[in-house]
Amino acid sequence: MKNTILFFSLILLSTIAYSQNGTVAGTVLDGNLNDVLPFANISVNGTNTGSTTDFDGKYNIKIEPGTYTLSFSFVGYQTKEISGVLVKEGQTTNLNVTLEASAGQLDEVLIKTTARQNTEAAVLSFQKNSVALVDGISIETIKNIGVSNVANAVKNIPGVSVQGGKYVYVRGLGDRYTKSILNGVDVPGLDPDRNTLQLDVFPTQIIDNIIVVKSSTADQPADFTGGVVDIVTKDIPTQEQYSFSAGLGYNSDFHFNDNYLKQDRSSTDIIGFDNGQRDNPLATNQPVPLPQQDPELVETLTKRFSSDLAAQQDQSFMDFNLAATAGNQYKIGDNKLGYLASLSYRNETEYYDKYVDGQVYRKSDDPSVYKLDADRTQEGRAGNNNVLISGLAGLSFKTDQSKYRFNVLHIQNGESQASIFRTIKRIDANNEVKKDNLLYTERAITNLLFEGTNTFNDAKWTLEYKLSPSFVNVYDKDFRVTPFRVRQDQNGNEYFTIEPSESGEPTRIFRSLEETDLAGKLGSTLKNKLFSYDAKTKVGGAYTYKKRDFGVTQFAFPTINVPGTAYNGDPDQVLASDNIYNADTNSGTFVRDDSNASDSYSSEITVAAGYISEEFKLTNWWNAILGLRVEQFGLSYTGTSQSRGTYDGVKVIDKTDLYPSANLIFDLNEEESSKVRASYARTTARPSFKEASLAEIFDPINSTIFIGNIDIQPTYINNFDLRYENYGEGNNFFAISGFYKSFKDPIEVSFIRGAAGQFTPLNLGDAKVFGGEIEFRRNMGFISGLRNLNFNANFSLIDSQQSFSTDELANRRDNIRDGEELGSHRQLQGQSPYLINVGFTYDNDDNGWQGTLSYNSQGRTLQIVGSQNIPDVYTLPFHNVKLNISKSFGADRNSSLSLRFENILDDDTESVYDSYGSPDVSYSKWNIGQKINLSYTVNF
Repeated sequence: MKNTILFFSLILLSTIAYSQNGTVAGTVLDGNLNDVLPFANISVNGTNTGSTTDFDGKYNIKIEPGTYTLSFSFVGYQTKEISGVLVKEGQTTNLNVTLEASAGQLDEVLIKTTARQNTEAAVLSFQKNSVALVDGISIETIKNIGVSNVANAVKNIPGVSVQGGKYVYVRGLGDRYTKSILNGVDVPGLDPDRNTLQLDVFPTQIIDNIIVVKSSTADQPADFTGGVVDIVTKDIPTQEQYSFSAGLGYNSDFHFNDNYLKQDRSSTDIIGFDNGQRDNPLATNQPVPLPQQDPELVETLTKRFSSDLAAQQDQSFMDFNLAATAGNQYKIGDNKLGYLASLSYRNETEYYDKYVDGQVYRKSDDPSVYKLDADRTQEGRAGNNNVLISGLAGLSFKTDQSKYRFNVLHIQNGESQASIFRTIKRIDANNEVKKDNLLYTERAITNLLFEGTNTFNDAKWTLEYKLSPSFVNVYDKDFRVTPFRVRQDQNGNEYFTIEPSESGEPTRIFRSLEETDLAGKLGSTLKNKLFSYDAKTKVGGAYTYKKRDFGVTQFAFPTINVPGTAYNGDPDQVLASDNIYNADTNSGTFVRDDSNASDSYSSEITVAAGYISEEFKLTNWWNAILGLRVEQFGLSYTGTSQSRGTYDGVKVIDKTDLYPSANLIFDLNEEESSKVRASYARTTARPSFKEASLAEIFDPINSTIFIGNIDIQPTYINNFDLRYENYGEGNNFFAISGFYKSFKDPIEVSFIRGAAGQFTPLNLGDAKVFGGEIEFRRNMGFISGLRNLNFNANFSLIDSQQSFSTDELANRRDNIRDGEELGSHRQLQGQSPYLINVGFTYDNDDNGWQGTLSYNSQGRTLQIVGSQNIPDVYTLPFHNVKLNISKSFGADRNSSLSLRFENILDDDTESVYDSYGSPDVSYSKWNIGQKINLSYTVNF
């Protein structure tokens, strides 16, 4: 009942007209120093209305509806008049302006221009005035595209792609070489297998913009190569804002399917976490004896485990999502206090009836044989339910000389998976295994951010500081795998047997990852004079502390004195009450502790950094930014293995390095609409916690093992960039870029030679990457009747050359095919040879219609480096075509209805083995289906 009242209250509020006035709001930027311009004056010509920008360069003017001319001025800067500013009743007209320093520093120059309402204008202005090479996407553009999370949004940025729907690649380089940060500071990821942040957990409702920095400056972290992806959450609004949205998604392959697979749900699964029913039923450090040691205790302990081991068949439901935001700002004397709150909920279901994953194929010992031999094939059905809840709350306090902000972000994610696989080991053609797999993963991240900025001496000196602790928990709760060997009788009928030596034993795994990060930054900016021009000196430091604890508890459930044909292939019978081990008969299924000390570890990382940079002009058209950063990186490890013994807080990496950077910007005309950028920087890529370890982590579904490498070392990269930019009228833009990167000791994950299904990270031979990017944005108004249509396209072409290590070269020579030429290098792991983004956007303010048709694809990418007679694995191109149509309506256009179509081409996601002379053979393959989303949003 309460929910019903709330819903109708929101609908009622959406129809209320709050004011007869309209609003003009935006940001005034300092085009000379690439910064915001506080305390600038704004006046509305012909009226007594005006305002002054606040500490962040923002302004807000309420005025009666009409068309006005606005004047922007600041002492020592050219005054800019903007005419034709249309103000509508109850609506906000967004207008960002850049002021340039006047030639004589005090002379006033009048420039008249016409305001253009453009959703990408703010990002283009930021990009134009940035000291580094950047690209970005604003929330307005994200809304036009119609995507629901950050991972889908960043794919529209030039040179950016996303792997697995979660992990961002910049310039075709893998997630190892891309750094994801939140509001300018480090945050931990939610996936222990990755080096970067999982982006699909960030809903677009909490985002202001996404900025990708592609060239380094001294104040940026040193551990990136492709780019730094900065997710900027919503700032406190300058006026009252409320919104509510709801959506439904339908996929004909996934939803209302009676064959959908699931596991038993807990009562709290629907809100993203398990209520405890999947917890380990045995106490920590509980000894688990064998039956011959203490049969009564074994019986007692075994009975504590639930008998639910089978994937259950059910009907799947549609996807749905909800989101609400609220914010406002109030005057307290001469100061301002604001708040922001946002809450979003997403529930998505997937089902794959022809899911192929983790297959193993080998080359023949005969080099004249090109066809790959199947070592193990694996395919089946899989169901997945993903629940995501995110909440953001923030307070902001502003004075004339300072600003303080405190944010709390919490993301809760619960993912339930159920699958049934058939695995055939071809070494013995009769060895077929059926496995029921159940997995529930609970992820949570809480990020606190306190940031402050203070200005002194009329904003000539600025002090900025940030403190951001983060807390992450990732729990794999009761990972259940129940295998049966499949046999056939004389009539060809299947029957199932329990044969541990051939199919393995029923297994239950409980894994926990707990990580605490503490990141802090302090920076000072001083405006000064150098060579008779305005200059800017930056000095600062940063410190990051990370601690991760990873633990694995594993149990096996063998049988004793039970016929091999028992249970008839039904996993739920394995631990049924009648089949649990009985101490009196000494028969049945019992629990055995199979945990290994090498599965668990604890690690700490520290990064201490200091930097200094100077931004200055050599002439009025040549801007330079020179900087030097120093970082001390340390990684301490606690863990054990049979081969290397025990490490107790041993510092396995301790490096202090210098990272110089230089960015040059050449303005080719007085309007600064054409620029050439050139940059150099030294950066690094560091191993993750798991990689710099002795850990041996087993995946029972794919039967693969990841083995850490305690001797792994960081990679060092030299980066060179050259870019030409041309900013046309309004939204028109053209850029062409070239880049070159050289890698020393790159880290790659490789099959272990002679051990199928085992992977390890290695420092391999040196590598280099070079390529180019072209971006083009054009309003189609030069064609009659198409002024509301915009075209955008970007294309990246990239080549990489990874030199073979001595071991890899020998391995490839041993397995070369007749007629194959080996060469001295191969493609860099994770590097895509090309990226394509093309789109048309229609936006009509007069009738409220918007639409976007987009295409995204990337080239064939090396996923896993082969070893011995196992070939390389490549990810094939995925051709993604999306269409989003929306209509704004209502008296103030406060409501909108959107319809989105995804994967229109119905393409597959596939990785294949690549071997000379052989057709591609699938390593993994599934079809994500075609999805339709309908959503409604109201702002009031």
